[in-house]
Amino acid sequence: MIALRLDPNLEKEITTVAKNLGLTKSDLIRKSVIEYIGKLESPNGWELGKEFFGRYSSGLKNLSVDRKRILKEKIRAKRK
Repeated sequence: MIALRLDPNLEKEITTVAKNLGLTKSDLIRKSVIEYIGKLESPNGWELGKEFFGRYSSGLKNLSVDRKRILKEKIRAKRK
């Protein structure tokens, strides 16, 4: 069991929301904590890789369209 102190405004808001949802305050808090922990345990793809996205950017915005031409130019430049 956990005892928890809340400021009066938050406790009032919890009471109101619980009443509107037809839940007890304990049920509302329990469900809220479970949902919060569930979100912490499963980060999305962006959160997992955000430090890597764009990290090694070439600065070229046309790679998907002109990849073959760009590759040929790089090979030709190496041969010279």
